[in-house]
Amino acid sequence: MKFYVRGRPLIFYAPSLLGNDFLTRIQAQPPRDKLILEWVYGYRGKDARSNIFMLPTGEIVYFIAAVAVLYNVDEQTQRHYVGHTDDIKCIAIHPDKVTIATGQVAGHDKSEGKPHVRIWNSITLATLKIIGLGDFERAVSCVTFSKVDGGNHLAVVDDANDHVLSVWDWQKSEKGTKILEAKNSGDPVFFAEYNPVDANSIVTCGKGQITFWSIEGTSVVKKTGIFEKLEKPKYVTCLAFTENGKVVSGDSAGNLIIWSKGSNKVHQALTGAHEGGVFCICILKDGCLLSGGKDKKIVKWVSTDAGYERSKLPEAYGPVRQISEGAGNVLLVGTTKNCILQGSFDLKFNPVVQGHVEELWGLATLPSQNQFLTCGYDRMLYLWDSPTHRVVWSKEMPESCHAIAIHSEGQIAIVTGTSPRWYVFDVASREVVGSNSDATERIECVQFSPESSMLACGSRDNFIYVYSVADDGKKYSKVAKLSGHSSFILHVDWSIDSQYLQSNSGDYELLFWNMATFKQITTASTLRDVVWATTNCTLCFSSCGIWPEGVDGTDINACTRSHDNYDIVSADDFGKVAIYAYPAFHPKSPGFSYSGHSSHVTNVKFLHDDTRLISTGGKDTSIMQWQVVNSSNCL
Repeated sequence: MKFYVRGRPLIFYAPSLLGNDFLTRIQAQPPRDKLILEWVYGYRGKDARSNIFMLPTGEIVYFIAAVAVLYNVDEQTQRHYVGHTDDIKCIAIHPDKVTIATGQVAGHDKSEGKPHVRIWNSITLATLKIIGLGDFERAVSCVTFSKVDGGNHLAVVDDANDHVLSVWDWQKSEKGTKILEAKNSGDPVFFAEYNPVDANSIVTCGKGQITFWSIEGTSVVKKTGIFEKLEKPKYVTCLAFTENGKVVSGDSAGNLIIWSKGSNKVHQALTGAHEGGVFCICILKDGCLLSGGKDKKIVKWVSTDAGYERSKLPEAYGPVRQISEGAGNVLLVGTTKNCILQGSFDLKFNPVVQGHVEELWGLATLPSQNQFLTCGYDRMLYLWDSPTHRVVWSKEMPESCHAIAIHSEGQIAIVTGTSPRWYVFDVASREVVGSNSDATERIECVQFSPESSMLACGSRDNFIYVYSVADDGKKYSKVAKLSGHSSFILHVDWSIDSQYLQSNSGDYELLFWNMATFKQITTASTLRDVVWATTNCTLCFSSCGIWPEGVDGTDINACTRSHDNYDIVSADDFGKVAIYAYPAFHPKSPGFSYSGHSSHVTNVKFLHDDTRLISTGGKDTSIMQWQVVNSSNCL
């Protein structure tokens, strides 16, 4: 069969049993199974603000990638709003505590890929309105509902050059009605909030400014905050309203500033509130003010006649990004290390959500347990337990990590770095017990042979390095350096008897290797009946049907085959995870595609029993767990 990628013809040989007329005689079938998003690991705290809220249902709502997560910590359940087509960047809760607005960046989707706001019901997860589709440029950076008038209005800040502030009557028409818009600033805007006691007042803040807006019909009056004798901060990073309508702002110099009610002038300054920037402010129901900052501290300010007193919490899990009030005296704390903690001033803060912080590529599932390993450019290696959705342990590696392979016994993992070095990691002791660096560039892919007697490492230097494995995976000796590819190695598969290897490279080659002689096999037709232990190669006979029409040769980053050989799943550059019937040899094979990731999906793997699929997002740093369900059982 001849298959074209970017005009380049590739020849794939079908197994002999299929015969010569297989494409016309065998009809392409949809997959037996479908995927249901079951759990999302991670939280976007690194670069997003005001993004954790407690709902009356007892659920925490936050976002990561293109998913808004509603997580009940006590019941250990998640629900997901998946209406967005790309990164969610901001969130706002309506005064009714049911309606939610989320704003996204420009996406891949042609019809709804432009930045917009989605307003949805947090109980039914139904989309109520799509606001501003075609009105915004790069991204929606801030959203806020009005408070006094029952939440009839929505203010939106566009992340365009002028950072335009627009106000919408979101219920008035099918797509909402824009009441007014005004240029904000040429510099980034971080935060926008409606005054809780004045329906016509909005405050925004960002680089070098805090701005007070007064709405008068369809026009708006803009006043910039005057710092008077105080040094103007480089960034005004956050703000909050007290119950009586005063504004409290935090800045990059570590100061808290209280602004006179209804004025753009300073009422009181609490300088040096934090060492480094103030990242968030939370006003509790009892009137107490909490602030969190770069110094990894939460400070509680109690109002007295003498001003404010403060107490500090211990350092934990990186700088504080967001503080929200939970049930009772419980606090929810998001951090810039993409964790969410739960606790109080009287109780220890414990993580309820953890995740990677930098680009994520490495994924491997354990051979006999429903657990999986991930690693990323943040140098962190995590072992996750899929039934409990918890981190079993985490380990900081010597360098940024890219790929993982697990020994058949499940006790040893090979973790490749972003340098040419790769590491032998003991899963039980959680220690690095060896390393190697024969390659001259990064190891892009790594795979044990089925019985783990050999290891193949595909490098960006165009070579595949083969090692013999001893001492239950703790000792490695190089036995070959396979030469033949003219570009970097992307994927490798071993035959089920470990006699052969197939490999893909960056220039869309599929090459075959004899692992007894360590020589390239140039007559690919002689291997048409070889049974492969895995299907990692995205360009081979059994996976060529996963390529949609018109995609670039780099658009599919990974694929994986279920252990029962019924399904093959792809991960692409458009944030999609797609499932097909295996083998997928028909061009444009029918399949089911699923959204959730916002960045390129970098990897996909089935758990050992095929009941779940794990996918990893690259720059969105998310991990998604999908339930594999027979499509005949799906409504």
